[in-house]
Amino acid sequence: MKVAMLGPIAWRTPPLHYGPWELVTSLITEGLVERGIDVTLFATLDSITKATLDGVAPSGYEENDALDGRVWEALHIGHALARSGEFDLVHNQLDWLPLAFSQSCAAPMVTTIHGFSGPSILPAYRRGRSAYVSISDSDRSPDLDYLGTVHHGIDLDGLPADATGGDDLILFGRIHPDKGTDLAIEIARRAGRRLIMCGIVQDQAYFEELIEPRIDGDRVVYRGSVGPDERGAILGSGLTLLHPIRFAEPFGLSVVESMACGTPVVAYRKGSMPEVVDEGVTGFLVEDVDEAVDAVDRVGDLDRAACARRARERFSRDRMVEDYLEIYRKIVG
Repeated sequence: MKVAMLGPIAWRTPPLHYGPWELVTSLITEGLVERGIDVTLFATLDSITKATLDGVAPSGYEENDALDGRVWEALHIGHALARSGEFDLVHNQLDWLPLAFSQSCAAPMVTTIHGFSGPSILPAYRRGRSAYVSISDSDRSPDLDYLGTVHHGIDLDGLPADATGGDDLILFGRIHPDKGTDLAIEIARRAGRRLIMCGIVQDQAYFEELIEPRIDGDRVVYRGSVGPDERGAILGSGLTLLHPIRFAEPFGLSVVESMACGTPVVAYRKGSMPEVVDEGVTGFLVEDVDEAVDAVDRVGDLDRAACARRARERFSRDRMVEDYLEIYRKIVG
């Protein structure tokens, strides 16, 4: 089987720091190559892979102000689809834009839907000549048909389980109202715990008004965007990961990564969280700040080894790759 992996180009694959779609694309690609699949990864030209690398963008447009993302994504897609006849399957990881040109794809296409930015993009999905895979059952549109749901897998080697953890609360993700950064600060204050925050600033006005004034380097610590070399150590060092989201999270990589390190999660019951968190084993689901504070008081009673074991059983990279191979077989036989 020859597979064209059409990756995103906002960041390098795999990303140096932030870049969840690029991270998942990399994990699938490398897992397929290890199984003897002939994969060409279409990504930024500075990407690192054991597959054959092809592309046109010199680097991620979020990392290079000289690159217009709209222009380079179009060039990137056009280049990949021009070669599509060389492959048995094109796996689209780049959202809706390739679907607009899917009639020009000479091979069957499967699209992983990493989450809908809004209902306005649904026409591209309805008209696209592609099979669809959801990353959680909660993130499915009733307007589309799906070949299956494949929960993301993670690189367990880079996320060692920590049997002891620590006393701090961890927040890992982009700083944005959707992610509830301000709620996490309030939960930590009321729980009497220090909060360690990691992630890119995605909403500068929100950060400057509601978050930055509360960062004191003592009770609220902001460590910026953290790369893969540090993720496991930080996530494993906590008492719990806070995930007080205000939106229907399609999956939540940091949630799974934290659980795999043995650090349970206190998450708002939205989106995929009931699918991802095993209540009372890998964390607690809550509705508001009051319930979150109460859950923080109880989370130390959970068995960290059992938390890590359950997460590692459910969310390994190998399981994800096997699930995608099953999807591929449904398409190409």
